[in-house]
Amino acid sequence: MPARLRFILIRTASLIGLLWVLATVMFILQEISGQDPVAATIGATASPEAIAAARERFGLDDPMLVRYVSFLGGLLVGDLGLSFRTRRPVMEDLMAYMPATLELVLFGFVLALILGVVFAVSSMLRWPGASVFRGILFVGSTIPTFLVGILGLIIFYRNFGLFPSRGRGTSPDGPTGFYTVDALVTGQFDLLTEALHHMVMPAVALALAPALAIGRVLRSSLMETYGQDYIRTADAKGMRGTSVLFRHVLRNSVNAALSMGALQLGFMLGGVLVVEEVFSWGGMGSYLGASLNVADFPAVAGVTLVLGAVYVVANTAADILQSMADPRIAVS
Repeated sequence: MPARLRFILIRTASLIGLLWVLATVMFILQEISGQDPVAATIGATASPEAIAAARERFGLDDPMLVRYVSFLGGLLVGDLGLSFRTRRPVMEDLMAYMPATLELVLFGFVLALILGVVFAVSSMLRWPGASVFRGILFVGSTIPTFLVGILGLIIFYRNFGLFPSRGRGTSPDGPTGFYTVDALVTGQFDLLTEALHHMVMPAVALALAPALAIGRVLRSSLMETYGQDYIRTADAKGMRGTSVLFRHVLRNSVNAALSMGALQLGFMLGGVLVVEEVFSWGGMGSYLGASLNVADFPAVAGVTLVLGAVYVVANTAADILQSMADPRIAVS
């Protein structure tokens, strides 16, 4: 079997194993949480007949192993249970909130990659601003994400009025729930501009810390590549510094940045919930916050499972992409 195919199969098996572990942990937490789904959904004062019917509907009278298998089977078909708060299926609720969160994470992730490359390359070039970028790379990452968001609100909303402070703008009423995509699909370019305008501050707040982490790793990789013999040979041939950087050094240093990018995506999936609260974004962070206030465990578990699955899948995809870029990874 080719090494790359074996690598992909192993990573896919690991992906399935991790998702199974995550689902099992959430089931155990649900079992030991002590919450009574019947009392939470139909009320503690319901008639004995209604309570008995609800217990049968939720499968609470079944043995734990049967409930566990039923729980896993439900996940396979997208059944995350019933929210105690909204009395609707959790997946139905999440489908309403998920586009807002994924849109912000995707824009933030792309922005983090771009800023990471800009910070790393700018700190390597021979120009007066290089020391400033080096300082930002090593000091800036200590600023918490929520503080970046609050500072952005104070400076760019309250003092200068450049960006809106909350929300996603006007809904284009498109088919996907992604405001930017729907505005493009329906040709409402004024709403596309409005959506991007609203996204600037939340995306920057979400992307800044990951961008600095990616930039630091990429800069270290660039410095290591600069020490290779073929780079010194290119220099000796009289190639310009920027040509050596972009044609030889950067393309051979990108793997480390990809690994860090995949890792940072996981942190962004956690950080986006805080950013959504700061900017009243109306995504899964709002749903999670409202669910936590009333101890709605199925909703909390649903958000955790979805974000965890996105993180694991993204890391696996990054590993496979790395193996395609550098076959030595698959062999090792």
